[in-house]
Amino acid sequence: MLSKKKVVVLGFQHVLAMYAGAVAVPLIIGGALHLTPAQMAYLISADLFTCGIATLLQVIGTRFLGIRMPVVLGCTYTAVGPIIAISLGSNIMTAYGAIILSGLFVLLAAPLFGKLLRFFPTVVTGSVVTIIGLSLIPVAMNNAAGGTGSPDFGQPRNLLLALITLVAILLINRLSTGFLRAISVLLGLIIGTAVASLFGLVRFDTVAESSWVSIVHPFYFGMPQFNLVAIITMIIVNIISMVESSGVYFAISKVTEQKLESADIVKGLRAEGVAIMLGGLFNAFPYTAFSQNVGLVSLTRVKTRDVMIAAGGILVVLGLLPKLAALTTVIPTPVLGGAMIAMFGMVVASGINILSNVDLHQQENLLIAACSIAVGLGSAAVPQMFDQMPSVAKMLMQSGIVTGSVTAVVLNLFLTHRKQAKQAKMEPIAEM
Repeated sequence: MLSKKKVVVLGFQHVLAMYAGAVAVPLIIGGALHLTPAQMAYLISADLFTCGIATLLQVIGTRFLGIRMPVVLGCTYTAVGPIIAISLGSNIMTAYGAIILSGLFVLLAAPLFGKLLRFFPTVVTGSVVTIIGLSLIPVAMNNAAGGTGSPDFGQPRNLLLALITLVAILLINRLSTGFLRAISVLLGLIIGTAVASLFGLVRFDTVAESSWVSIVHPFYFGMPQFNLVAIITMIIVNIISMVESSGVYFAISKVTEQKLESADIVKGLRAEGVAIMLGGLFNAFPYTAFSQNVGLVSLTRVKTRDVMIAAGGILVVLGLLPKLAALTTVIPTPVLGGAMIAMFGMVVASGINILSNVDLHQQENLLIAACSIAVGLGSAAVPQMFDQMPSVAKMLMQSGIVTGSVTAVVLNLFLTHRKQAKQAKMEPIAEM
């Protein structure tokens, strides 16, 4: 049984694991829309606050919603482009109107997605989890090099910091036990940041400039406005998120060794629908289950929901106290990249472990795994191959998780179900 202090520390570790991804979205969107510093500060605070509420809603759950597994919710990257396009083409209030109604769509459509569980046998689940991990690896490597677009991208100093962080995490896992092993990622980030400070890469300017308190309230940018094209666009974005979240649910169920029922998928997606609506209400973003935290659960072997409840609470506090939130941003990008390599690699390993329970001597299973992983990884690694497609199709195809998942499900239906149908027809003949 973990003490309250240990639960909080482990929760903080999960917050650090997803923090860069969570904060990147408001920074990108705010920059593209040329928001004022005050508006940008509110956007980040609203995002963290809603991340926390969404996580608590998902993890604690009720009779009708919430997956009640150790997951963390964060804003989906899939929505970045559409939100910017809608806001520039109309205004930001139209984007939030579309987010609210798309969340309502997810809430109402959740039962339909729950019925799709039978199309996810072990070979499909293992392939999807592997694709999730592989599609995240480029993110980790880009961060390890300094972050995409950074002027010092690929500098030996950045690579050294990533390596030091990764080695620190590995050594702590190898040489320690119990609680120290469980917080190996947090300790690795601290060690990496300490070394980075020697290079002059840790600065506290943002912390000093941040305010102590920020009150998140509905409709900060104004009352929502509604446009049919914008609503349809955000619904498509959230359909993609529903597929990705379902894959994360399968991954976390395997890591925690909890059986996943169709009713669980429905309740998880319902919670995400409510979370998306809250994102529109508080002028934040659409929310989805974060893949990176699955790898952290697998790495630390701490599977209790209490840790995620603590993480959700910490996110709420950070959303209300911008100065504390800014403190977590001092961790250099290469240090985060080093930690991500270990976490995302664990997601890949989990997928491979699931596939180890599949009879890959059967040609059908082998083809399902091979083709879906190849398509998913290819889409994630070379998304520009779809640049000439219509915008909606481009949005769908550039997500490796979506293309890989759809490929796995379709091949399973075509190969496995077709084979079973043939066998069923042959049995009466054999009996004759």
